Amino acid sequence: MSLISVVAALAVTTSPTVQDVPPQQRPESLQRLVACRAVTDNAARLACYDAAAGALDSAERQGEVVVIDRAQVNETQRQLFGFEMPSLPRLFGNAAAAQIDSIETTLQSASLAGDGHWVFRLADGGVWRQIDSEPVRFRNRAGQEVRVRKASLGSYMLTVDGSRAVRVRRQ
Repeated sequence: MSLISVVAALAVTTSPTVQDVPPQQRPESLQRLVACRAVTDNAARLACYDAAAGALDSAERQGEVVVIDRAQVNETQRQLFGFEMPSLPRLFGNAAAAQIDSIETTLQSASLAGDGHWVFRLADGGVWRQIDSEPVRFRNRAGQEVRVRKASLGSYMLTVDGSRAVRVRRQ
């Protein structure tokens, strides 16, 4: 077995996974609300819920607590696709089931940079730059279908309307 194979095997077996990341601690205002369930007296439990709900609402209005639903998490992950963000699993909770491996959108524009690499501007606002030196052949017209997918070793591949894939990096 070559040295590269051993290093690659160790990297795969020792790299942290989403399950290894400790869950983010709940905000104190949410913990107080959840703790109200343990109050046995009905009147005291209602008073506890009223106080805790008011505190949670106040914290959210002041920006101390941010509440987002799963649809917002998915949209944010889609918008951040291609950026190196190692703390996303911790920020969004256990979102392993919602991992995004590719995005599909349309081409807004593409231009050849001074270094001979293409820069692709997509309708979703993403800007991707070619990082390989392979020739690119595609119809450079707004509205063409674009697909960006994860590739090996943290890289990404972009295709325009079924053209040959180009290795790219998000800018």
